[in-house]
Amino acid sequence: MLAAIYCRLSKEDSGREEGANSESIVNQRKLLSDYAVKHDFDIYDYYIDEDRSGLDRERPDFLRLIEDARLGRFEVVLCKTQSRFTRDMEMVEKYIHGLFPLWGIRFISVVETYDTAIKGNKKARQISGLVNEWYCEDLSDNIKAVLHKKMRDGEFIGSFACYGYVKSADRHGLEIEEETAEVVRKIYRMYLDGDSSRVIAAKLTSAKIPTPTAWKQMKGLKYKNPAAAKKEYIIDKQIENGATDNELQIDKRFTWSNNTIKKILSNETYIGTLVQGKEQKVSFKSKRIRTVPKEAWIRVENHHPAIIDYETFEKVRGLRKSRMR
Repeated sequence: MLAAIYCRLSKEDSGREEGANSESIVNQRKLLSDYAVKHDFDIYDYYIDEDRSGLDRERPDFLRLIEDARLGRFEVVLCKTQSRFTRDMEMVEKYIHGLFPLWGIRFISVVETYDTAIKGNKKARQISGLVNEWYCEDLSDNIKAVLHKKMRDGEFIGSFACYGYVKSADRHGLEIEEETAEVVRKIYRMYLDGDSSRVIAAKLTSAKIPTPTAWKQMKGLKYKNPAAAKKEYIIDKQIENGATDNELQIDKRFTWSNNTIKKILSNETYIGTLVQGKEQKVSFKSKRIRTVPKEAWIRVENHHPAIIDYETFEKVRGLRKSRMR
């Protein structure tokens, strides 16, 4: 019988080696290979996902395994434990108890000795699936509680500092980056002088000042902005169609948007207030993000040096309200 060997390592697992499959993966692979030899299975292929959660449904090799199973390229799936295959109870039912039997695939969890060819251990597999899912839920709740405490204690937990700032040496504070902070001050001065956010965006674009996204990327940070990515796609398409530099409608590095200016003009970070907890995941099983009501945001005043004084910020806030009316 042909057997597929599936190994997975999550980011929470330890013992990883930089630039190569981790020791944990090596051990999983050896354990499963030895099991295959001992039970006279021929190995069809190895499917390995590194740094992937057991709740992740988009794991590349997991999806490749499922597709090969659907096509009948092997008859057995070998995993160290059921949790290596998935920690999602819905996926246990969908594949192990649903589609695999339909496709003629036998699932074996070596350490737990679960085998779908043995009818008597289905309940044990289901209980294990529930326990694995509860583990993820508890882990998610614990991580969320730790992050909320860090935010209440005034620790910056974001991956990137907002435009005008850089992370401090301990990674939990913010320090002024004078070059970009001067652009922020200029934006506030222009608005107080009567320029609209759209006019300000046009002036910064004409002056070829790098946008916040472009600035981070120019400094070597792996920062991605969905809106900026859309601009890049448009430019790439224009180039593919033979557009010259003068004909390009968008220069991704210097094209400031109206929304970017509005966000800068309303961002309390610039008066020294750290605001976090604006968004949260819908659930531990979903990647979808929802907006948290303003009253539930976590604010820490006088957290870091201000770029804009409070009086200027309030003047701009008042102007924006009156102009909107």
